[in-house]
Amino acid sequence: MLDETPKRFDRIVAILIQLQSKKNVKAQELADRFDCSLRTIYRDIRTLEASGVPIYSEAGVGYALMDGYRLPPVMFTREEVSSFIAAEKLMQKFTDPSLGSHYASAMYKLKSVLRSTDKDWLSNIESKILMQTAQPLFNDNSPNTLAPLFESIAEKKQILLSYKTVESEEASDRNIEPVGIFHENNNWYFLGYCHLRKDYRQFRTDRIQGIKKTELKFTIEHGPLETYLTKKEHSNTTTKVRILVSKKVVGHLRHEQKYHGYVSEKEVDGQIEMTFMSRDIKNGFARWFLMFGDYAKILEPELLKTTLLELLEINKKRLL
Repeated sequence: MLDETPKRFDRIVAILIQLQSKKNVKAQELADRFDCSLRTIYRDIRTLEASGVPIYSEAGVGYALMDGYRLPPVMFTREEVSSFIAAEKLMQKFTDPSLGSHYASAMYKLKSVLRSTDKDWLSNIESKILMQTAQPLFNDNSPNTLAPLFESIAEKKQILLSYKTVESEEASDRNIEPVGIFHENNNWYFLGYCHLRKDYRQFRTDRIQGIKKTELKFTIEHGPLETYLTKKEHSNTTTKVRILVSKKVVGHLRHEQKYHGYVSEKEVDGQIEMTFMSRDIKNGFARWFLMFGDYAKILEPELLKTTLLELLEINKKRLL
């Protein structure tokens, strides 16, 4: 019984916070959230009432707190509340399940301090906001990766990473010292010092097959994440690319142009001349160019032209 007491205390406190976060809460909703029986919920509600919390219930509606009773004494504007909803929807779709669950718990605490009228206002817009991802951000073998990375960075302890690159068929295990996490081109990445490669490497979360915390401390004092990302951008060999693009499609290129080394652009005879410093002409830029090539012309280099002709010839043979 003693082992159960702390868990029950946490649940009762969480129930109080949820009661403050909504105008009405049904017993079944509480039972589902805390994975317990209705009888347990009824008992916890009686405990809250006995401690002086003004709860009233209505058959078929649920439990509610008397208006005006709220803890802690923090108030938010409706504009701030709107930002919470947008952030909550983003967290649900663009983070891993573990971090999303922690944020949902935090949101219950934020909602708990709202006035009843603001809760109604909030409910009216919650279901009208939808976020959609273009592709899976995490691998099914390791769906929860962000939380361990955050802990590793905060505690300065290495992680054991099982990682599968694009080129390899088998995952490799390596000890990593994470430096920072960033989101780019619809994917989550983290940069860290790899003890296997003896250098800094960038890792994509959807290629992580497994991640474990270790008790091994960092061996290096790492600088800010931006420092390493800037070095990476300028350290690789690049090739200058100039293309002439129709104004009709320029807007569709904005999302990925930075990824392909976008430098500048100017208007030439009613079209847009775009300049890039590409780190991957053959496998990256050429395949991207095929998406809009019927609206564009290659000015330089010749390597890009020959690469595109090779790709088109391969596709032609496959179609015949």
